[in-house]
Amino acid sequence: MSARVAVAPPRVRAPRRFGLSVDPRIYTGNRVQLLVNGADYFPALLAAIDNASRSVYLETYIFADDAVGQRVIEALTVAAQRGVDVRLVIDGFGGGEHARQMVRRLAESGAHVKIFRPERWWRLERKLLRRLHRKLATVDDVVAFVGGINIIDDHHHAEGEDERLGPRFDFAVRIEGPLVAAVAITMRRLWWTLALVDPRAEAEPMPHTIMQPRPGGFPGGVAAALLLRDNLRNRRTIETAYLQAIDDAREEVLLANAYFIPTRRFRNALRKAAKRGVRVRLLLQGRAEYALQYYAQRALYGQLLDDGIEIHEYVASYLHAKVGVVDRYWATVGSSNIDPYSLLLAREANVVVFDHRFALRLAGELDHAIAQDARPLHAADYARRGLIARGLDWIAYMLVGFATVTLARGRNY
Repeated sequence: MSARVAVAPPRVRAPRRFGLSVDPRIYTGNRVQLLVNGADYFPALLAAIDNASRSVYLETYIFADDAVGQRVIEALTVAAQRGVDVRLVIDGFGGGEHARQMVRRLAESGAHVKIFRPERWWRLERKLLRRLHRKLATVDDVVAFVGGINIIDDHHHAEGEDERLGPRFDFAVRIEGPLVAAVAITMRRLWWTLALVDPRAEAEPMPHTIMQPRPGGFPGGVAAALLLRDNLRNRRTIETAYLQAIDDAREEVLLANAYFIPTRRFRNALRKAAKRGVRVRLLLQGRAEYALQYYAQRALYGQLLDDGIEIHEYVASYLHAKVGVVDRYWATVGSSNIDPYSLLLAREANVVVFDHRFALRLAGELDHAIAQDARPLHAADYARRGLIARGLDWIAYMLVGFATVTLARGRNY
């Protein structure tokens, strides 16, 4: 049976084996806790690492050399020294020189570190933007973390902005239950793949099975699925899940996304939802952290507003969230933006949760952000912008499109 990751209550199964699948499997019996910002995420992650007895796997795009990063390094070091199997994967572009330093530092404690696609400053590669953008962790194969939060302090902003801006707005989830095995096998398979091209690594068999401490899950637990995006069999899994949910929506679509440059199919789905009476709200970036993406997405605002879609720009700080809620039942939290980089190039991971209470909690956080920390955009006001401003937006949009077409050629990793 092929599970459709949509808004309607799902049929579920809990198979013993986990693998790459175009149709994500849905598992019942999970405990899923929403974590808001690093203030929730890092205490939960550090507590799990401190209590680890067998293994810690961690993947991240950015691992900053700041107070938070140092606390995580210390926790991983202590875990490795007491015999825990610690394995860390850092993206070569997001980690930079600090990632290379951590390879040496953590190796001294017995931890293992690999860099995903090390950057080569002397050679511009077409695969440069095919990055490891997902943020995952598993501890003892009992607890997992999935979300959009890098290993970086929420207040790690550009120089001079630390006091002026609030914390970066982002989400993650802490998971217990059968879904943890799906996250664990995903991380082990990436480690195995990276070991194949590392002449120093010991040969290991390809991982197929993860033992589940609670194979039946928790009574009253929620149904959830892990969505992956890669350039193998999961090229459009995350986008397809969004499209299915939007197509099934009857009351409301609420999305928060740091970089929102959707495909035409995605825009058409939102437009059709709005036309059939669904309230569609977008919480988007209100500060130009990365100018090209920021202005490129604004090129689409006029069309979206004309279609009856509400747009709110988050201005209290930088928006880094990649989340959505549909009909207060279907909810997703993860690393994938709705832009060409995430949907066509990078490795991403989202979780979809089918649960009214969880969706209400996430929607409540977004409602509060819209009411307190965002400014609404109105179609009439946006249409009065000058020709220069609109022209710059479209130039940015075309540059993003050109770069995507160029860099998306040859998709194999």
